[in-house]
Amino acid sequence: MIAIAVDIGGTFTDVVAADVETGAYHTVKVPSTPGALVKGVREGALRAVDRAGAQASEVTRFIHGTTVATNALLERKGARTAVLATEGFEDVLEIGRLKRTKMYDLFMDPETPVFLAPKRRRYGIRERVAADGSVVTALDEQHARGVIRELIEEHDVEALAISLLFSFRNPAHEQRIRELVREIDPGIGVSLSSEVDPTFREYERTVVTAFDAYVRPVIERYVRELAGELGAIGMDVPLQIMQSRGGITSAARVSDKPVSVLLSGPAAGVIGGKVTAAKSGLENIITIDIGGTSADISLVAEGKPLFSTEGSIDDYPLRVPMIDVTAIGAGGGSIARVDAVGGFRVGPESAGADPGPACYGRGGTQATVTDASIVLGYVNPDYFAGGSMTLDVEAAHRAVAQLGEQLGVSPTEAAAGIHQVINAKMADAIRLVSIQRGYDPRQFALVVLGGGGSVHGGRLASELGIPTVVVPPAPGVLSALGLLVASVEHDHAETIGMRVHDEADAGELERVYARIDERVAEVMQAEGVPAGAAHITRLADMRYVGQSYTLEVDVPASLDAPGLAGCVERFHEAHDRVYGHARPTAPVELLNGRVVHAWQLPMAELTPAAPGQANGSLSPSSRRAYFEELGGYVDTPVHRRTALRPGQEIVGPAIIEQADTTVVVYPGHRAELDDADNIIVTAPVPEEDRP
Repeated sequence: MIAIAVDIGGTFTDVVAADVETGAYHTVKVPSTPGALVKGVREGALRAVDRAGAQASEVTRFIHGTTVATNALLERKGARTAVLATEGFEDVLEIGRLKRTKMYDLFMDPETPVFLAPKRRRYGIRERVAADGSVVTALDEQHARGVIRELIEEHDVEALAISLLFSFRNPAHEQRIRELVREIDPGIGVSLSSEVDPTFREYERTVVTAFDAYVRPVIERYVRELAGELGAIGMDVPLQIMQSRGGITSAARVSDKPVSVLLSGPAAGVIGGKVTAAKSGLENIITIDIGGTSADISLVAEGKPLFSTEGSIDDYPLRVPMIDVTAIGAGGGSIARVDAVGGFRVGPESAGADPGPACYGRGGTQATVTDASIVLGYVNPDYFAGGSMTLDVEAAHRAVAQLGEQLGVSPTEAAAGIHQVINAKMADAIRLVSIQRGYDPRQFALVVLGGGGSVHGGRLASELGIPTVVVPPAPGVLSALGLLVASVEHDHAETIGMRVHDEADAGELERVYARIDERVAEVMQAEGVPAGAAHITRLADMRYVGQSYTLEVDVPASLDAPGLAGCVERFHEAHDRVYGHARPTAPVELLNGRVVHAWQLPMAELTPAAPGQANGSLSPSSRRAYFEELGGYVDTPVHRRTALRPGQEIVGPAIIEQADTTVVVYPGHRAELDDADNIIVTAPVPEEDRP
């Protein structure tokens, strides 16, 4: 029985084929096909099954991390969407929070997602629900029918986002409008705010519901197309999709709430990094996934990823549960350039997969980070992506030399400068992910993912005072591996809005959490999860009374007065860690309650397939590589990872090559393969930088 996991990146599509019973896995990287993503998925899946020595008919699971919804949103290629709101509140989507990042720019673009539903496609419905859920004005069904027909006939809408006032307290009007839409035109996609995000804050709830409607037809079409392609090649198995929170769900459930997969790709990498580091006994880690287009950074404390419900996409609020990932435009394809005023910039613009960096030989002429890595001697042009691509060294040198002429420096200095600038950007992002959230990065290990993570990880560790870098067995495809170890997971939240004081409050909260728990259990049952098998987590968004925003804390499985007191104490501790102070005597409010159910599918522990995938000689060699602290280029030992043995120590400068990445062991660093098959790189930390 074979499980296939596929993660689509901006440059490469990563595929893993794992034997469900033994855990042995094989990896494949194929170029992404932006014009037709399914084409790259199909090619990668076939190659992975072939590498595993299996047949397509032996595939029993297919798990996918997709960026199709994200791309549709960023490229403005979603459905023609309309928003229905309570009459008088039609313009919530455009008014937003009345915040402006450019106070004196009279011609700035809108900073609210008006593109989702311009004024002509935003209508008010005659109805009104009060803050306590009581009906103030009954739904005018005749008026609602007229609005729906007008949107369909005159505006040719494909999807409707329905976000009525206080529908999270009483969803009856939203549900009835959906019934009316289905009576008039069953082909119109409908998203209800009471199902997508049943919590308070009108603007954020409207935005995420509109996002859900906007990407719904795109996701449904993609899932159908992918299922059809898999069936055509003999992989007629249920399709599972990674969600932004790090759990997987069936494709059928994704259609219920497509916005939940907007940030699925980065989440898989964090799950893979967490599981890999745990094998080496590390629970406090920072993951950095450096691909061709971006660097995705996240923090795991005590074995638990940090989660957020207040994220953003394209600078717009995205209020869905997600692993807290910070993404910056810093990857192997990031373009280096001199801007209009003579400044030296690297990224966020990327050469992507097509044409890609100059060294790809596909027509790219601008210098990128990967081109700089070639010039500096870090990357073997004959063994890139396991030898599946042969890089054009001369094209890389030409591109970097041209940049050097613009800067007035040598090609080597230009290449070194590219790395210095990109490393500084990534180090700053790591500081934001850790220090800004109350964590000292020096007390964490750095887990490097993606094809470029192992090249830059050592420099980042030295810059930040991080003593340990972890290079997983297959860092270039760790996001795909994360899909295989992720749990089936679902959650639901409800606005409570209760001050917490005594045992009476605990009893009421227990009833609310039991109701939420029952709703999630029904979804898990529909997913085929055995009754009672799921791990249940209760969470609460809490704040001091009068504050605007909340912090998430754990809630015990059974609430009583001591349990509630413990929640309040954990909130004070979190507030002190994040903001540097707490107010133990101030009243505390529990704003939203959330319940998460997770179930780990049966899967043997993943281990790389027996050595033999590597191309070329396994004996050590050497090549010239640039290290500024050593005065320039030096002869540098080059090792193949498949030839390393546990306990073997490699002293920098050195390079370790493997099929999906290159590990640069910088001068003064030491690398050792541990019993978990992770390469542990130890970076010297000056006394003044130690925590």
